[in-house]
Amino acid sequence: MFTPERPYRCSPSVALRPEPFGALAYHFGTRRLCFLKTPQLVAVVRSLADHPDVHTALDAAAVPATARAAHLGALASLAAGGLIEPRPEEPAADLLEEAA
Repeated sequence: MFTPERPYRCSPSVALRPEPFGALAYHFGTRRLCFLKTPQLVAVVRSLADHPDVHTALDAAAVPATARAAHLGALASLAAGGLIEPRPEEPAADLLEEAA
């Protein structure tokens, strides 16, 4: 289930090929091909791993409020197809210090 309040990333099994309309996304594991229909959506997908949640990635890509629902729908479809995935949780810094 796609939850935009969580951190996501482009799947490591996915390659993005730039195109004039946006990009082609190919998943090597499932052999699924998907069209990212706008350069702005490509920017969001590429930057997902750099942000704490999907909403922040949309903000960073300057997605206007009028286009949010469409972008969230596209990202939900990409998540359902395994092209983007929730990021694994990172260990807390204090746990790392205790282990040292």
